[in-house]
Amino acid sequence: MEANTALAHGVSLRCSRDALVAGLGVVARAVSTRGAVQVLSGILLDAREGRLKLAATDMELSLRTTIEAQLEGEGSLVVPGRLLVDLARLLPAEEVQLSYRPEDGAATLVCGAYSSRLNVYAAEDFPRLPDVEVPLQEVAAPALLDTVERVSRAASRDESRPVLTGILVRFEGETLTMAATDSYRLAMKETKLATPGPELEAIIPARALGELARLAAGAETVKLGVNDNHVIFGVGDLWLTTRRIDGQFPNVRQLLPETFEIELELPRAELLDVVRRAAVMAQRNAPLRLRFGDGALTVAAQSQDVGETSESLPAAYTADPLEIGFNADFLREGLESIQTDTVQVKLINPLRPGLLSAEGDAFWYLIMPIRLAG
Repeated sequence: MEANTALAHGVSLRCSRDALVAGLGVVARAVSTRGAVQVLSGILLDAREGRLKLAATDMELSLRTTIEAQLEGEGSLVVPGRLLVDLARLLPAEEVQLSYRPEDGAATLVCGAYSSRLNVYAAEDFPRLPDVEVPLQEVAAPALLDTVERVSRAASRDESRPVLTGILVRFEGETLTMAATDSYRLAMKETKLATPGPELEAIIPARALGELARLAAGAETVKLGVNDNHVIFGVGDLWLTTRRIDGQFPNVRQLLPETFEIELELPRAELLDVVRRAAVMAQRNAPLRLRFGDGALTVAAQSQDVGETSESLPAAYTADPLEIGFNADFLREGLESIQTDTVQVKLINPLRPGLLSAEGDAFWYLIMPIRLAG
């Protein structure tokens, strides 16, 4: 593991409390919460060239940013992350002074009438972060983040299958494709870009793309590059790097059925409201029952110790009656990911997956059914 090198003569710096709080708020989300490597619970402060660089990593994800500071000397130190974040928010004055000499093993923090000594970790023990000085290409932030938002819910949170905790990201000319699945549902979105994107196909942790969505909210563009097995995202002075996930992502196009027996177009907002109300009664993993009958769709739920509910809405359905069960949260999240006024509901039979999509919107949400009793 390569390391940063702290300068021996120490450093003293002054900076704005608000700027420090804002910078810490960005990087602290990458601080490791696992105690195996103590230095990873800290935030690196690197003071040089009139700037204070803040960085944190859990070895999978790193976040870094830079704030203005008045420096005397140059140097690096690692301060316990959660402690520094909590303390900075409570400091009483607008200017913060921080002094550190490596031989002391502690930093002095002064703000107005407040002062303290903070035990620190050696900067040379902090891992070197991936270099961001690589070829970068700009991508329109709204298109990128909208695609992330619409597919990320389907990513798995089960760490025993790492590939499924990621989102497949593929740039092909002016088309950006993302897909995510937890093996119970699949979300896939194709987005047209104004200009060709970078050459990239990678499985990127859903958590990292979620952090990017927070960092880049309101931005016009995101810089994107690759450094060996890391993907790099830049938004102004903020940098996020994340490891690619190794493995074979499922062939999502093969998972989408080519034909369906039933295809209905329904008002999305009305159906979503019905599903949300029914989901309140679908507790302890009770399924939502969707009954398609002559001219109507009935959504029902029953929990033995809570009660039951049933609500219908008109539907242009004239085939034989059909009843299919779905996980309430999965169905709700699929409907929330559709952005048009109407949603297309496509079914084969009660034991095959159903598909949610919309006319003119290259988004597909495949959801596995739950076998219904009785």
